[in-house]
Amino acid sequence: MKFDTVIFDLDGTILYTLEDLTDSLNAVLGQEGYGLRSMEDVRGFIGEGYRLLLERALPPGTKEAEIDRCTELFRDVYYSNIANKTRPYDGILPLLQELKHMGARVGVVSNKMDEATKEACRLYFHGYIDVAIGDSPQRRRKPAPDNVYEAIRQLGSEKQKTIFVGDSNVDVKTAKNAGLACVGVTWGYRSRDILIREGADFIIDEPMELLPLLQL
Repeated sequence: MKFDTVIFDLDGTILYTLEDLTDSLNAVLGQEGYGLRSMEDVRGFIGEGYRLLLERALPPGTKEAEIDRCTELFRDVYYSNIANKTRPYDGILPLLQELKHMGARVGVVSNKMDEATKEACRLYFHGYIDVAIGDSPQRRRKPAPDNVYEAIRQLGSEKQKTIFVGDSNVDVKTAKNAGLACVGVTWGYRSRDILIREGADFIIDEPMELLPLLQL
């Protein structure tokens, strides 16, 4: 294989999380007296960390301290609702099983908080994900390459042997910033047009379509 290391984004790439994110966000918004948001609203808000999610969901002009307060409330609510409606996308578990069989190194890098990222990978992908890294104060979140580099280090791999897989413009930018080949997936939270516009090296419509790309 040219690429023996695969780093996945989490939300919208290997794990469907939109409903639990929406429910948790609306629980906080409703509790605090704000208007609720639709699932399509939330689809457009997510991908760049919880604080930006809350900043986008709250009314324009909301003070920084209030955004911070609601972000902390959201963290607590979402962590308790992380497994209500969340599920792996169809075809992801067979893909991970095949990668394991091939001896590939597999990591996850997400802008979901680090504790929730690790818990989600434990719940849904135990035995298939070698390294899971989420957002923490230790390193800059995506699209900065910091967490990708840390994942490669922990996996004992190299940039030249690593391919990054994600569903969003943030993921494509992350791969480019890290100097990695990028695969965009069309089943997630962003459109094919966005992936094309951002310059994804490859675009796939089904999880198993990743495997031939590892040989290119």
